[in-house]
Amino acid sequence: MATPSIRMFRRLEGLFCVYKPSGVHWKLVRDTIETNLLKGLDAAPSQPLPQEVRFLAHPVSETEAPKGLALSAASVPVLSKHPLVTGPEFQHIRVGVGHRLDAFSSGVLVLAVGNGNKALNDFCRTRVTRGYTLEGEFGTATDDFSHTGRVVERSTYGHITQDKMDRVLAMLEGANQKALLMYSNVDMRSQEAYEMAVHGLLGPEGKSQPILTGLRCVHFQPPNFTLEVQCLNETQKYLRKVVHEIGLELRSTAACKGVRRTRDGPFTLQDALIHHHWTASDVIQAIRQYHSKKDQKYSHTQIKDPAFQSTEESTTTTRCNETGDEAAVGTIK
Repeated sequence: MATPSIRMFRRLEGLFCVYKPSGVHWKLVRDTIETNLLKGLDAAPSQPLPQEVRFLAHPVSETEAPKGLALSAASVPVLSKHPLVTGPEFQHIRVGVGHRLDAFSSGVLVLAVGNGNKALNDFCRTRVTRGYTLEGEFGTATDDFSHTGRVVERSTYGHITQDKMDRVLAMLEGANQKALLMYSNVDMRSQEAYEMAVHGLLGPEGKSQPILTGLRCVHFQPPNFTLEVQCLNETQKYLRKVVHEIGLELRSTAACKGVRRTRDGPFTLQDALIHHHWTASDVIQAIRQYHSKKDQKYSHTQIKDPAFQSTEESTTTTRCNETGDEAAVGTIK
């Protein structure tokens, strides 16, 4: 029979996301969540101690028994099973971390508990795009492309306009679209490439160079500007370098003031748990909401007409039998 702690742990197994603040290492976030989850599991009500029958001796008067002792059967708790003797039921819990953020970045950080780590590995292997908000400032260049680095150059920025910024962003986005097609390892003239592009599955197989799939300026007030970026296989250092290169393309300099991840696949800022909600009960609720969203998305993709569904299934089966390798390429597992 499962104990309350074990039943609670089973509800904790899955994927969820938290909001990692800037200036905090991701390991500290993971360790804090592990500690909070262990506290929640150990605070679950414990089962009553098992009972055992023992014969207890108690003294009697000399007139009742010649030896002065009598035995009586009694049910007593088994103290060897007491939590103060055995210790907490859960002494370690594994929390896995998905696509990591460096210490100076903030935003969505996907985590997993228990068997959810298997789903996390599959999630990290899929071609999911991530969204970022980049804060930049014209006028300075630093050795690490961030505003906290050592200043190596200063320049003017009065000649930069919104139109010039948009033209540079369009040029960079076009160059990255060509790189996306090149690393996709699919014949662009094939039907397979068309279907993958329609479903948003077109992307590099495995690891590749960072690719920007979307880039636009959402705020422009020199010297400050804000970019929204959609990308694959990126690092936060690479994104800071992108801000630096944009400044160079505009015949100026620029440094990155902040990197915030707004989306990691299906996880968004609205799903992220802030520090005050890194508790077992809130994590259970977040995992439940993620599974309900996934089930709803799956149900919406199902075909409601049984006749059409059976026809499509037979067609899909025929295609898989004829070209099994080709069908496997377009499927994300």
